[in-house]
Amino acid sequence: MQNFSHHFNQLDWFVFLLLTGLTVAVVLLAQARAPKDNSTLEHLLMGRRLTLPLFIATLVSTWYGGIFGVASIAFDSGIYNFVPQGVFWYASYLIFAFFILHRISKYKAVTLPDLIGKMYGPKSEKLSAIFNILNLVPVVYAISIGMIIQMFFPVTVNEGILIGVGFTLLYAMFGGFRAVVYSDLVQFFVMFSSVVILAIFSFMFFGIKPLQTLPDHYFSPLGKHGILETVAWGMIALSTLVDPNFYQRAFAANSEKTAKAGIIFATIIWMIFDLSLTFGAMYAKALLPLAQASDGYFEYAFKVLPQGMRGFFLAGIVATVLSTLDSYLFLSGTTMAYDLAPKKYRGKLWLHYLSFLFIASVAIIMATVFEGNIKAVWKTLGSLSAASLLIPVLYGHLSKTRPSDNTFVLAAGLSAVSVFTWRLSGLKDWSGVDELYIGMFVSLSVLFVANNKRVQI
Repeated sequence: MQNFSHHFNQLDWFVFLLLTGLTVAVVLLAQARAPKDNSTLEHLLMGRRLTLPLFIATLVSTWYGGIFGVASIAFDSGIYNFVPQGVFWYASYLIFAFFILHRISKYKAVTLPDLIGKMYGPKSEKLSAIFNILNLVPVVYAISIGMIIQMFFPVTVNEGILIGVGFTLLYAMFGGFRAVVYSDLVQFFVMFSSVVILAIFSFMFFGIKPLQTLPDHYFSPLGKHGILETVAWGMIALSTLVDPNFYQRAFAANSEKTAKAGIIFATIIWMIFDLSLTFGAMYAKALLPLAQASDGYFEYAFKVLPQGMRGFFLAGIVATVLSTLDSYLFLSGTTMAYDLAPKKYRGKLWLHYLSFLFIASVAIIMATVFEGNIKAVWKTLGSLSAASLLIPVLYGHLSKTRPSDNTFVLAAGLSAVSVFTWRLSGLKDWSGVDELYIGMFVSLSVLFVANNKRVQI
């Protein structure tokens, strides 16, 4: 990862620090005006008072922390990026809005494991909490913030990870969900504007001629990838239907109508964001063909944007990562302190703080283990979450005969075992079949057998 600090002047740093300071100021102001309520509901869901603008801002910004991974895919594959990292996800968001949202509203749950517990039973709640923590440990976003810091300061990626995660802890751990939401409000504006501005600037300054120099596969929906690999990403996108961050925002909305409208508006915004980033990365590949995929998009931005805008773009990239990192840290800490803790400790703030610190430590350790390979993290943890929880949860939503507590645990547990076995045994390389399909097949088979025998396992 190369250093880009030489591209920055005093105006760029002033703009960057101004926007960073504005984020901190908004969080402090929001905290000062917050209701004097230390209840669990206030701390975890802002008292279920999330309005439409705040809902859209926090949902959009939380969902796009993996900008390094997405930019890398777009730089390497062009339009293909819009399929696995765009279209599949939009379909999942709309499925949630139109088919899932009204089914969960009646439970008045606080977290996704809490919802699963109310639907199936206490064993299912505990197991789903464990899977959610595995999915929520913000490894990708710890790596991303470490890479950004390394771009501008003489530190290693691992040192950058430690600095970035430590900074995020300072405001996310003590401010509760309200601090996360209001920081997302500023970060949403900056991250969206910066990526869209770069795409518009590229088109106005260079026209379409640079894009015409790219190989044909840059304009193919499948790129150079096979249909099975592409569809596997689609299955991972369906993990939205069991993503705890998505559910938390839905639970925190002031009404089901707000949540539904918010998801629809957010989907439109994501489409604009994805198209802007994809074409921006394609311009980067065309004009900087020798750049590395991991940072080519960012190198391009810092070279072509005018003074001041470089600082704005950097603030946008940092906002993109931090808005997701703080949400994942907060919710994974919540899952440990609320869903896994014994009932007599549930909702205790000191336990929430300890959980925060534990999750942050795990994220830092895992980020160093994966050595900056964001795509590998997404694929590994995304496959586990989607394979283990997706089928059992959807089955419960859609089937007239809901699985028992034990059946849910058996289906999800065997699915997780099959995912790891298939991947670690080498069967994936031998067969060419992704472990995600195996895990989903196993969980579906357990549910099918239990339902057809009309027994509760």
